[in-house]
Amino acid sequence: MLLRIPQVLTQDELGVCRERLAKAQWGDGRVTAGPQSAKVKENLQLAESGADARELGAVVLGALERNMLFVSAALPRVVFPPLFNKYEPGMSFGAHVDNAIRTMPTNGRRIRTDLSATLFLNAPEDYDGGELVIEGPSSAQAVKLAAGDMILYPASTLHRVQPVTRGARIAAFFWVQSMVKDDSERALLFDLDRSIAELGQSAPDSAALVRLTAIYHNLIRKWGEI
Repeated sequence: MLLRIPQVLTQDELGVCRERLAKAQWGDGRVTAGPQSAKVKENLQLAESGADARELGAVVLGALERNMLFVSAALPRVVFPPLFNKYEPGMSFGAHVDNAIRTMPTNGRRIRTDLSATLFLNAPEDYDGGELVIEGPSSAQAVKLAAGDMILYPASTLHRVQPVTRGARIAAFFWVQSMVKDDSERALLFDLDRSIAELGQSAPDSAALVRLTAIYHNLIRKWGEI
């Protein structure tokens, strides 16, 4: 499932991110790439342990916690602390699949990367190129979103970032270990949760609403890991 989540960050939060990132020290983005990905990756990245990445990452994590669309779609068990990258003219990231396992920098715990996310931090008119291209079963989808919007997609998906030809593309990115490992099961639960929400608006006293809610939670019990 590939999902666009609009307005994850408020305008005030975007302003804080832009101000900090404009003054930040950027390093080689290959430091977080695996051996294969490093061969096709050329971008800049904030140091994972630096104050800028940690403090701005906390802003992003706070925004995710209050975003019910993200929670419904990802069913997050663990969210990897957000990282921040920049693509300047001539930079790109060739086709790759994200590492299946990541080590949390805070406690050394290993997590499984079920979902990948890119949160765009500057406007698409600020740069040319830089589309995130995600391969699907029958076609590829190019993604270039408004500042503050995020794309969520299976980490198992082959994807790439097209070369930037003007300006700079700035984004946060991270991974999620979901309580529900299987993407098709998560998609079913997401559709069911959205349907329950809609029915709650149109028929809040419906017996069907109670039954569907029970089915949702029983499926979480069946498929979920805690």
